[in-house]
Order: sequence, then structure tokens, then C-alpha cells
Amino acid sequence: MKHNKVGSVMTTDVVRAEYGTPFKEVARLLGDHRISGLPVVDDDEKVIGVISETDLMVRQAETPDPYEPKKRFRFDRLTRSGRARAVKARARTAGQLMTEPAVTVHADDTIVESARTMAQHHIERLPVLDEEHRLVGIVTRRDLLQVFLRPDADIRAEVVDEVLVRALWLPARSIAVSVTEGVVTLMGQMERKSETEIAVSMTRQIDGVVAVVDKLSHRLDDSHVRPDEQALHGIADDWLRKL
Repeated sequence: MKHNKVGSVMTTDVVRAEYGTPFKEVARLLGDHRISGLPVVDDDEKVIGVISETDLMVRQAETPDPYEPKKRFRFDRLTRSGRARAVKARARTAGQLMTEPAVTVHADDTIVESARTMAQHHIERLPVLDEEHRLVGIVTRRDLLQVFLRPDADIRAEVVDEVLVRALWLPARSIAVSVTEGVVTLMGQMERKSETEIAVSMTRQIDGVVAVVDKLSHRLDDSHVRPDEQALHGIADDWLRKL
């Protein structure tokens, strides 16, 4: 199956900073472009860190109040995160303010992989790199959500062509496929139970699919048959052995 790549939805006009970019310039870039973060690059366009609005807030929050009595010692500075906050509090440049290492993706990564990376790291945007690890774009949560705007007709065509015909070697009209608002319904009878499982599993992985309603039945229950006893054929061989 062909999955949409990050390169197809990313923004190529990237607002960026360099290590020596002044703090106020970073704040101005975020404000003028109405963005919540930006990458920091070196002279070779390699991403060395990222700056978010949170980093700027830490900078302000950690700045000592001139009217507040000075504390002799802060135990939180003994931790790694505490030391990092202390550095940000004195930051005058992007390099001192940034968070490193940067979480990035590559232009040829799938949208699903990138969405998973965002969720795991609880971030809203990712710098996109090329094959030489240079910055070529930026992708946001909103960009990744575009995959769910895919027309139902396109999703249905891929289910029929890629799952039923190419993977399972079935006639295009052997199984009824309907798609409504990204929800795919599969209805009909297949030869083996394992084939129904393949059909449902592969359909779930198609870009733009929100959910799969399984209304498939089977003539033969081969769930208790050992792989070497099955009469496997075509692309389905590998899928069956992975189930």
C-alpha cells in the first residue's frame, strides 16, 4: 500500500533561527509569524535544537524578581531539568534558549509515523529533514490531519485495488466495500477466516481510514491450522504468518 509521506503535506517556507539569533529576535519571529515554535539550525542547515513558546515562558518565569529576597540555594538546580531551566533563565540567544536534541522526521516518513512521533513526545510541530539530514520543511498537527480529509471514493478504490485484488487475489466485486466519512464497511463471505483478518487489518492501515466495520463471514475456520498445513498463495502468505 502507498502511504502519504510527510513531504506531501509539510510547509517548505520554514521560519528558523540560528544559534546566535538574539532572544528578542526569536520572540519577534514567533509573534510576527503567529507560530508556537521554530527550529534552530547551524551553518549547514542541520537542526541542532528547537524553540517553543514554553521555552520563552521559562525564560521569563525563571528571571529573578528584583524585589524578591535572594535565595541562598535552590535544590531544584541539582536536577538535570533544574539546570536546564537555569540556563534558559539567563538565555540571550537562540542557542542558549533552545531544547536539544530536536525531535525530527524525514520527508519520506509516512504521515502515520510522524503522527505517532508527535503523540509520543507531546509536541505540535516537527522539523522535516532530507536524506542528508538538512532542514527542508516543518509539519504541524494540522498538516497531518489533512490525511483524514481524503475523499471516501479514493479510500474505497484503494481498499478494492490494494487489499482485495492485489493482496488477496479476489475479484473486485466479491466483497462489498462502502465508505462513509472515513469509516469503511466490509461485507461478504470469504474462503477462510484468516483472509477476513487480513482484509480488516490492511484496510485499517490505509491513509484516511477512521475505522473499519467488519461484517465479513468465512467458509473455513483455519485459525487452528498450523502455517505449514495451510495452502497459502500470493502476497497473503506473509500476512498470514504475521497474524
